[in-house]
Amino acid sequence: MARHLLTGYCLLIYAFLLLPILVVVGASFNAGAFLTFPPQGLSFRWYVVFFHNEVFLNAIKTSLWVAAVSTVISSIIGTMAAIFYVQHAGRWKESIRLAMLLPLLLPEVLTAISLLFFVYSIGMGTRTIAAMIIGHCLITLPFVFINVSAAMESYEPSWSLAAKSLGAGPLTRFRRIMLPLIKPGVIGGCLFAFIISFDTFTISFMLKNVGTATLPIQLYDYLRTNFTPEAAAVSTVSIVLTLFIVVLSEKVLGLRIHRF
Repeated sequence: MARHLLTGYCLLIYAFLLLPILVVVGASFNAGAFLTFPPQGLSFRWYVVFFHNEVFLNAIKTSLWVAAVSTVISSIIGTMAAIFYVQHAGRWKESIRLAMLLPLLLPEVLTAISLLFFVYSIGMGTRTIAAMIIGHCLITLPFVFINVSAAMESYEPSWSLAAKSLGAGPLTRFRRIMLPLIKPGVIGGCLFAFIISFDTFTISFMLKNVGTATLPIQLYDYLRTNFTPEAAAVSTVSIVLTLFIVVLSEKVLGLRIHRF
């Protein structure tokens, strides 16, 4: 009896999480002129409109570019920080951990405003896309740090010492021993970083330069004046694109997904 109750409870949670996504996907096939659910007939009309909309296509390209660059930078810094945290931090361990997780503890809007003041104070302003990338790196860094730190906890330093005794240099030890063992944590952190960066709104809105908009910003601007199913089509493409990247990373990079 308890097992059936637990199964039903889990199904309710999944339904609660997935139902809004299913509504958006269903609304994207609406043949009518307004964003309603259930759809007023089925049609690919709004997907055709979307794929001919240069504004949305450019926004997707910008989101992918910013997310990719931010993920690469965050993965490098976060992995190095996690290695130092686990192996060399000593009595400063908790202080370093708190500092790395601060972007998750503060409201994103406060972080965005602080970054806006910072980039202007150093003379960068928002003239380039670099300010947005800095902001995205800041909010994605904790996810890489958490995942790699968890993977590093099971790493034995004696393995590196054994390789060192055999003549392996620091780079060789990292590339051939440490990295393959912590790879699931690194890949998981990168996936989280990419998805968070691709979908973030507040940081992008505050730090974007004139004439540049990520997909969430462009979708927000669109919905202020339009309420057509094209918005649902854009959202559906974004969901499919994110799932494609996750599945591709799993297949190509060898990430194992544990099912509970």
